[in-house]
Amino acid sequence: MASKLLPINEGGADRAVRIIAGLVLISLAFVGPKTPWGYLGIIPLVTGFIGSCPLYTVFGINTCGTKQS
Repeated sequence: MASKLLPINEGGADRAVRIIAGLVLISLAFVGPKTPWGYLGIIPLVTGFIGSCPLYTVFGINTCGTKQS
């Protein structure tokens, strides 16, 4: 059931970029201009850790490299 809701559709490089981007955005909320907009970094951080992007699922994008059945 969970594999249909959140299929693994992110490759290793995609996940790494998302995690780094998420950490950078979150750090802006504490170190940089200190605005709440930095908390948007939670989205790429979480999707990078779980390896599944809901928008990729909607649009049929898969950067994982393996074919999902």
